[in-house]
Amino acid sequence: MLSGISAGEAPVVGTTEIAVRDYDFRSPKKLTKERLKVLNNIFDNYARLLSSYYTGLLRLYCKVSLVSVEEQKYYEFNNALPDYVMMGLAELEINDEEIEDVSAIVQLSNSITYTMIDRLLGGRGNSDEADRDFTEIEISVMRGIVSSMVNLLQEPWENYVNVRPKLAKIETNARAISSIGYDDAMAIAMMDVHINDVKAIVSVCIPALELDSVMQKYATFSAKGARKSGVSKEEERRENIITTLSQSLLNVTAVLGETNLDMLDIMNLQTGDIIPLGKGIDSNIELNIGGKTWFDGKLGIFNNQKAIKIENVLRSDL
Repeated sequence: MLSGISAGEAPVVGTTEIAVRDYDFRSPKKLTKERLKVLNNIFDNYARLLSSYYTGLLRLYCKVSLVSVEEQKYYEFNNALPDYVMMGLAELEINDEEIEDVSAIVQLSNSITYTMIDRLLGGRGNSDEADRDFTEIEISVMRGIVSSMVNLLQEPWENYVNVRPKLAKIETNARAISSIGYDDAMAIAMMDVHINDVKAIVSVCIPALELDSVMQKYATFSAKGARKSGVSKEEERRENIITTLSQSLLNVTAVLGETNLDMLDIMNLQTGDIIPLGKGIDSNIELNIGGKTWFDGKLGIFNNQKAIKIENVLRSDL
């Protein structure tokens, strides 16, 4: 485009083939592409956890899928919300004195909120798009659900940083949250929720500045930790296999020798009869495990019991 302008050509702007997005150079993005990828992985796992939780809670098939994770100004997100909406203000406590606890907002669309309330109070899960504030009973019902949703944030984060999420309060007025500035940059994860014929959005908002400070410190640590945990898990898996095998019962058979006899001779065998085996008395005795010969050794006595002292390993793959 710059070369075309230098040559005197008019730039082509607003074509339908290329998506154009405004970028404000005065307020650069706080989150890099790499960190957005990490957040995508975290909230993709979180969406699967929500899907299982909603299905078990409502006894209906629920599907939750991640739509996007992007950075926005808080006012852009807040202005798109209705006046009355179910929002949970949460704290992601981190056991580190150098890092302050991270705040988060879990927001549910009114359609899914009313669907859950109707289902949990004995209905079929019909949505009521009423333009009103929530009653005390409705808030009480949703407080337990939002608290469980906040607690589910712990598992997706544990591969990167140990957090202890907890619900601080429920807010139903989207304009009444004063802990976050309207110009603050937010990392917003948006998830589609399908319950019956209802399609709605669940969002999780985290201040980008707080999130950036956490990810700066734990990015290298988590990468090393992931490699170490992978090695340790492999070692643990091998130890578990060896331990399980060592406790398994196997039949060990000692073969003194082999010979062929007629059926008549076998039928006429008596106590004290001698069967020639074609082996010397000092010859080694084979030990079979699982029908295969693994060792040989000498026959003897140990603690007044017949025993075999292993002398040779006959299988190279032992």
